[in-house]
Order: sequence, then structure tokens, then C-alpha cells
Amino acid sequence: MIRKWSASIVRAGRSVRGSSAPVTYSLIALCCLTFLAGPASGLNPAYGTGDELLAVQRAYFRRWGVIPAELFEGSAGSALTPATALFVHGSWVHLLGNMLFLYVFGAMAEERMGRVHFTLFYVGCGYLALLGYAVANADSEQSLVGASGAISAVLGAFLYLFPRARVTSLLPFLFFLPVRFPAWVVLPFWAALQWLAAGRASDGPGVAYLAHLIGFGLGFGYASVRYGRPTGPTRVKAAPAPAPEGENQP
Repeated sequence: MIRKWSASIVRAGRSVRGSSAPVTYSLIALCCLTFLAGPASGLNPAYGTGDELLAVQRAYFRRWGVIPAELFEGSAGSALTPATALFVHGSWVHLLGNMLFLYVFGAMAEERMGRVHFTLFYVGCGYLALLGYAVANADSEQSLVGASGAISAVLGAFLYLFPRARVTSLLPFLFFLPVRFPAWVVLPFWAALQWLAAGRASDGPGVAYLAHLIGFGLGFGYASVRYGRPTGPTRVKAAPAPAPEGENQP
């Protein structure tokens, strides 16, 4: 059994190294492994069940997530949380929604930017998106986790780099029928939904839509400054509309 697992890991490593977007796939793998190993997945019996599991989950999110009220106290641990929170997710839906969007849009952005550049862009924009949310909600005691600030930056960069790329979306109000639209239609529509949702959001648990908007703006602005004219038409894999799951406030 151990030999089989080792062989599978080796094959997966070779596949990532031989792919055109190894950073994107490595980020997906890291987020998934972190989730599976943590208490949020509910798969590890060592964390207990019921109220005991909920208490462990809350402590886990507070340790690795961003708590705006504690972020600016000056401690090194708190200053690192906008980076660690990028790899922590609050639920299966939260994880799978984010990883789907990273898979769909991340590979092309990485190919355009280059591996090292894309890595720095992803982590930097994700950090700043969470930091911006914390500044706007400095009194909040809610822990904030999730990769979608960084993924929103990828969407913003994708919109600038590939505005005519055709994205297949599954729209709920069309009974989830696949419909193809150019990125310049789909992604601004997504951003508008985040803006509207941010205006109605409360301070309680939920999705931190402001972090999405900050990340999207950072990604689009950076790409517009760093790169020249957008590329021509491209096809993109299917993605459900309207948005990734988002930063989660467990």
C-alpha cells in the first residue's frame, strides 16, 4: 500500500513539473492538503466530534486566519496571517469553489506571467486583499480565511490579459445550461455582483466580498501597468457563475 501511495505521489509530481502551469496546480494541491489535514474537513477523528470539533475549528481559524482587530497590534504572528489565511478554507464548498476558479483561470494567467512572477503576484495580491479588508473592518473579531482574494486578483489580471477569451458559464437562472460569453462580459458581471453583495454584507459570519473587490482591482490594475495590449480570442474551460465561494468568516 505504501509503495502504491509513493508511486502515485511521484507520478503526480512528474505531472506537475511537466505541465505548463505547475504553480497553479501546486497551489491547488497545497490548499486541498491543508484542508484535508485540518479540522474543517471533519475527516480526522483526532479532532473529535460535535461541540469539541467546533471548538477546535474555531481555534484553528483564529490561529491561521486574519482577525482584523488583532492584525495591527504589532506582533509578527498576526502580520503573517494574511499569508497563511490564503491556504485555509472553512468548508468543502468554500474549498471546491475557490479551487475550481483557480484551475480554470490560473493556468492561462501563469503561462502569460511566468512561474515566479505568477507566484509573487498571487501571494502579494492575496495578502493585500485581506489586509485591505482588515483595514476597512478594523474592529472585527471574526476570523477571515480563504484564497479568493488572491483568486479574484487572478480574475482581474485574466480580464485584462484575455478580454476576448470565451468562458463557458453555468447560470442558475438558465437552469444551469452552459452558455459561452467573452471574459469582458462574464468577469465585470461577477465584479458587479460582488459590489452589490458587499453593500448588503453585515459584520457577522459570511463571505468577505470587499476582499474580492480589492483583489480584482489589484489584479486588473497590475496587469494593465505591467503588460502591453491584451491577447486575442481564447477558449477557457467551463466555470459556474457567478463567483468563487469567497473569503470565509467562520
